[in-house]
Amino acid sequence: MANIRSQIKRNRQNEARRRRNQAVRSELKTRAKTALAAAETGSAEAADAAFRQAQRRLDTAASKGVVHPSTAARRKSRLAKRANNARG
Repeated sequence: MANIRSQIKRNRQNEARRRRNQAVRSELKTRAKTALAAAETGSAEAADAAFRQAQRRLDTAASKGVVHPSTAARRKSRLAKRANNARG
């Protein structure tokens, strides 16, 4: 455990950020799964809405620094490819 006050505060900040980032990353995975499931089973409108929502969350995460912009672009590309293939 840190003895320096500034380091104690830094530890608190890092833990809060870790939890927030973890929640965002978890949501990204959930949105991707939902978009793929909607593309395979649901209607075209529902699939498009789920895909747009997943894209929006990826863009937000990239702009906030939770994921690297290239990672977000790669995931969006792969998601779009899989969604288009699932629709037929």
